[in-house]
Amino acid sequence: MFVQLKTGYDTDRGPSWIGWVDFSKSWKTAYFHGRTLRRGTGLGLPDANFYDVATNEDFWISGPKRDRSDTRYGPEGPTVEDDAADAYRAFLQGAPLPGREDG
Repeated sequence: MFVQLKTGYDTDRGPSWIGWVDFSKSWKTAYFHGRTLRRGTGLGLPDANFYDVATNEDFWISGPKRDRSDTRYGPEGPTVEDDAADAYRAFLQGAPLPGREDG
């Protein structure tokens, strides 16, 4: 998944990662880097879809894009985590995302 911290940064300039995100069964809670992120509406920032329950920081979580346009205005692309690098490289070369092999 693509994850970007939104709080404290101009539009799409916060740090971002390509990595594994665990979701609750309902998909309303995500777990990433030891954080518990809840899906939210009416968050502090219009381009955030999750917030950290402990710090109230806003995040954007989405699937990665093959054209690497995940950060629209950021000075650099996301940090690709080591444990996700092989799956991400395969995805960029046309393979489906893990868990999405059947559509």
